Amino acid sequence: MNATYTLLELRRITRDWSGTFFTAVLPAFFYLIFGSTVDAKSATAGNGNVAMYVMISMAAYGAVTATTSIGGHAAVERQQGWGRQLGLTPLADSSYIGMKALIAMTVAAVPILLTFALGAATGAHGSAAAWAFSALLCLVGSAVFAVYGLLVGTAFRSEAAVGAASGSLVIFAFLGNVFVPLSGTMLEIARFTPLYGYVGLARYPLTEGQLSATVSDPLWLLVANVVVWLTVFGTLAVVFVRRGRERQ
Repeated sequence: MNATYTLLELRRITRDWSGTFFTAVLPAFFYLIFGSTVDAKSATAGNGNVAMYVMISMAAYGAVTATTSIGGHAAVERQQGWGRQLGLTPLADSSYIGMKALIAMTVAAVPILLTFALGAATGAHGSAAAWAFSALLCLVGSAVFAVYGLLVGTAFRSEAAVGAASGSLVIFAFLGNVFVPLSGTMLEIARFTPLYGYVGLARYPLTEGQLSATVSDPLWLLVANVVVWLTVFGTLAVVFVRRGRERQ
């Protein structure tokens, strides 16, 4: 990979203050509102407390917002001629993909670190294993939504569409039991939505799948949700990439 190109890309992204706000600051702000100030923040939640439960949820949401945006813009860049420009350089496709993956993970780490730091400073408590593994799962699992961004970018070839894809994550979050605890029929529906498995896995080191005194998610269900959606996003992205090549 080309370190110079990677650093230039990171600088370009960080100059986008509005994007940085929504990617990093907004999830941390949500945590402060919904996690650190509620009366029940010190109540027990699995291997920690409610504040940590909300902290993980908001960090995961920020991470997928970042990777969706990076993946989508990478696809749009390639289809609007940047790929041909790079083709004039010694940079291989595999290096380009590797750099974009590194950039996506780096940007996704920012809201995770910021939200976890605020959590530690405002009363989020949990076991050491829960802190470490939840942060790792937030970061690794967010890669699924880089593929989602890639799908939208290849399907619509528009930066506006990529922005809409990031916005759609708000809907996925509400439907996926991220912002508001769901129950009954809505919870059953939520289990089939894209964010449910990812956020459930991120919380698993804390909750061990327990949603309430009587309801829990087995680990296999959360893993299956992530694998299925990764397959769906990946397959559709390949279809649209091939369709785009046939038009050229």
